[in-house]
This record gives sequence, structure tokens and C-alpha cells, in this order.
Amino acid sequence: MKELYLITDVGSTTTKAILIGEKAGEHRLIGRGEHPTTVEAPYEDVTIGVLGALRDLGSRTGRAFLSETGILKEQANSRLKYLSTSSAGGGLQMMVFGVMRNVTADSARKAALGGGAIVLDVMTIDDDRPSFLKLDAIRAARPDMVLIAGGLDGGNTAFALEICDLLCAARPRPRLGKDFRIPVIYAGNKDAAPLVVDTLSDVFDVKVVDNLRPSFDKEVLEPVRRAIHELFMSHVMSHAPGYDRLLSWVDVEVMPTPMAVGRIMEHLAAARGMNILGVDIGGATTDVFSVISGVFHRSVSANLGMSYSSGNVLLEAGIENILRWLPFEASPDDIADRICTKLINPTTLPSTVTDLQIEHALATEALRLAFDRHKEVATVPPKDLPAWKSLMGQTQVVVAQPETRTILDIGSIDMIIGSGGVLSHAPSRAQAALIMLNAFCPTGVTYLAVDSIFMMPHLGVLAEIDPEAALNVLEKDCFIPLGPVVAVDGAPPLGAPVVTVRCRDSQGVTSEATVRGGSIHVIPTPWPGEVTVEAEVQGPVSIAGQSRVQLKCRAGQVGVIVDARGRPLTLPEDRTACAAANAQWLDQISSSK
Repeated sequence: MKELYLITDVGSTTTKAILIGEKAGEHRLIGRGEHPTTVEAPYEDVTIGVLGALRDLGSRTGRAFLSETGILKEQANSRLKYLSTSSAGGGLQMMVFGVMRNVTADSARKAALGGGAIVLDVMTIDDDRPSFLKLDAIRAARPDMVLIAGGLDGGNTAFALEICDLLCAARPRPRLGKDFRIPVIYAGNKDAAPLVVDTLSDVFDVKVVDNLRPSFDKEVLEPVRRAIHELFMSHVMSHAPGYDRLLSWVDVEVMPTPMAVGRIMEHLAAARGMNILGVDIGGATTDVFSVISGVFHRSVSANLGMSYSSGNVLLEAGIENILRWLPFEASPDDIADRICTKLINPTTLPSTVTDLQIEHALATEALRLAFDRHKEVATVPPKDLPAWKSLMGQTQVVVAQPETRTILDIGSIDMIIGSGGVLSHAPSRAQAALIMLNAFCPTGVTYLAVDSIFMMPHLGVLAEIDPEAALNVLEKDCFIPLGPVVAVDGAPPLGAPVVTVRCRDSQGVTSEATVRGGSIHVIPTPWPGEVTVEAEVQGPVSIAGQSRVQLKCRAGQVGVIVDARGRPLTLPEDRTACAAANAQWLDQISSSK
């Protein structure tokens, strides 16, 4: 009997349903439907939105998925499995506590983000806030879950107990449910674990896991991430309106949406042997995901977005940094006014080419800022950090906050995946490619793709039971390949030939181009298909330190993109020259279509 997979993602505003089944001997997307999410008042029942999405999917595919008792699992000649992810009601919201911000608290924040949570606040012993402000912040937060990272193994236990006393004094109320005991995950100094349980167990539901930072140079995040998922299911989800009924329908545990995205990225990175960077830019937030050498990291920029957070992008980036990506000269005040108008009317779409180009410039800066923040999360502990003996005994204490070192070098990224309306629904794929080129400035050879309808959460939970099917649908129905980018490092002489590129497509047709410094060139290739690329530089430049590179990869809708503008990318200081350069690059990258 064939397998059908019915999968929903219960988002904060929309519940999206997809159906995956066999076509010509492989799993493919059959159809999709959607309905507004119904977690909030006046409905306060998540299943109303889920059933609506399934009815919409059924009407589009000519199938019936619902019975009087729930999901109709028996289909014609097929067995249906139902899976779901969720970020409704604001997703999983956590507070994080640690001894020092740059050590245990930093590791705890990464673990919480990797577990699919939204981090409401990070509190530490070395926090400058007085206790009464911390108490007010804890009470106001009303978290779904709390994570405590309480020092290094063998260290002082007093720090962990100080955090526990603060929690007991605050006694935060849960966001969901009335008789709900907030789960607390303790992942700190193992010597303090019995004391933590004794102190908190009367008020909170305490779960002890392995220390996520047992020493300065070691990080153990996976046990915390597993615990977050388990407690999300057993405590948080069970108290959300209508979720008890949803949980009775699913064949696999409901997964937080961000965690599901991380899962499919991990599977893709492992299957292709790649380092992958993924971005999802929305109206209010921008999520960045990365898998580097098999290690997954996630960051959430809750105030960087294209509509509700557009004003904050303007504030953080500065108007000059937005102006530098426009292909025309403009008044700073006029552009700022247009961006703030978007903030006031967040649901409006660009109505003119000028509005669209302003939106693309804003997206470039939002992605750049979000990527910079992500690099602060994608870190590993430094080696050989100084640990000092306390004068009071043998307890290790930190006398200076050590810096972590980032593991995310853009040169190590093999593939960048863009998602969100401004990228997935750009009028041309070349425009989406240029936004990503300008925001991330990839070096060497990097493959670009966009997510067509954002079904990565659906495929992430599917990968838990059928990774082969999930990856096949991901590559054939979800991703839209834009093509490989060959980027020149160094400072290429403007207008001088710097790189010669030869391409041979899957039909045997060979194309060649010599690209001049300061320009972008696109070699069109038939899509779908494969392409073999050879590139050789001339002069004082390289391609990821090499004078010649060769690769074979999937063709893309844009083509083979040759970026000979140099790295680091330097823009003209003169505003007129900068606008002219942007207009030239937009024309060059769009020339294949």
C-alpha cells in the first residue's frame, strides 16, 4: 500500500496544508491548501484552522481527508499519515538564565534558538539590572519554558542557586493554561543539580539534563534541544487551545516550526556534503539558519523585517546604507518617508518600480544585519581560555569575559537558500539573486536558491520518518534553483579582463565569457539540467584563493552568475556613481532574461 503524507504547519497567522504522494515512482507534492489560524480569540481552537486548511486542500485535490472522528487515514489504495508543525500563538517562548553572558548564557541562548524557541530575555549574574527590575521582567514575560545554565562542572554552586531564588521570588505565570506548572530545564553545574531541584520543584516542573557548558572549551547543546522538544510536547502544547485534539490526530509528535526547518537543512547538508545558509525574511522578523560541518545554528532577528519592522531596519542600518543599494539618486528624507509609510501600512505591496527597488534595498540591509547577528550565534568556545583559582579555595571563576570565535565564514558556505515574500516572489529571479549577492557577498563558488512556497517546515517533520521523500520533494518541488555564483576575491582593476568562464550545459552547448572587473555577467543555461563550469582568473585576483576552479552542478533559472566586483565589495562613495553602478549591476544580472 502506498504512503500518503498529509502535513500542516500551524503558523501565527496562516495554517498551511500540503499533500505528498507518489508520482512516477517518487514522492512529489500533490497539492496544498490554507486557512487562517484560529488559536487566538474568538475561536481559541487550533483545529478549526487545521480543518479549514484540510478542506481547502481537499477541494483542490478532489480528496476527502476528514471523518467524524478526525483525519481519514485510509485513502484509495493508500495509507495516509498525518504530521504537523506549529508556531502559532507566538511559538515557543523561553527565558534563559546563565552565570555570565559571554559563557554559559551565550551557550544557553544558542541551545534555546536551536530548539525552535523565541528567546524573550537573557538574564545573568553579571547583568547590570537590579534585582527588582529582573523580577518585573520575569513576571511580565510569562514564558512557556525556562532554561538555566548554571556554571561549569566543579565550579561554584552558589550562582545557580541565586538564579533559582530569583525565579522563586518572581513566580511567573504561564502564558497558556491556568494550572500549568512552567517547565524549567537545568543544564548547568552537575554538582548544583540536586539543590536546584529541591529549590524549584514546589513551584516549577524541573528537568535536569547534561551541562551544556561543562568547561570553558566544551559545548554540549543537543541534550538541551531534545529536552526543549519533549517539554514543548508534554507541557506547552497540551495546554494550548485545541492542541489536545490535534495531538490525538498526528502520527508523529508535533514539532516547533523553526526546529523543523533546521531538521530539513541538516538532512540536506548531510546528503549533499555541504555547508548551508538559509534565511527567511518576513514582515516583522528574519530567521537565519546555518549548518556548518554538520553543526546547526539558528538566530532570530525579531525586529528586522520588511513591513512591521521596516522602521527598525532604517534605524539600525541608517539611511545612507539603504541609499547605497538604490539604482537611482534619491533624497534621504524621501526614502525614509517611504519606508515609514510601509511601517504604517504594513500590508501594502510595491505599486511602482521605484517602490520595488526601495523594498529590495531595504531587504538587502535587513539580511545583512540579520547575517551579522547570526555570526554572533554561530560560534564555538575558544580554546585555552584562562581559568583562575579563587583565593577562597579551588573554585574556578572567570575574571575576564572571554570572547568566543565564530565558525561562520561566508567563504565556507556552499549554498544559500532564500525564503520570504521579497525573495520568493520577486518579479524576476535575477532580482532575488542580486539581493542575496549584495547582502551576503559570497566568495568562491556558492549556489543560490529560493524556497517557492515555504514548505520547509512540512518537509522537516516529514524527514523524521521518511528523509528520502522529504529531500526529493525539497529539491524538486520546493526549491527554485537560481544557479551557481563564481565570485572574484581581491580588488579587480575596473574595466580590465579579470576572469574567463567556460560553461558546458547538459545539451553539450559550450559558452564562454571574459568578465571585466567591477561587473556582473550571467551565462544563460537550459533549466532544468546540469552545467559544467570552468573559471580562470587574470591579474591580482583569485577565486577563493585559487587561480582556476572547475565544478559541475545543477543549472539554475538565472544561469551561471559571475561576480567580478571583488571581495570585499566596495561601493563608490559618490552617490551618483553608486546609483549608476547599481543600475548597471541590475541590468547585467537581468540580461539573461
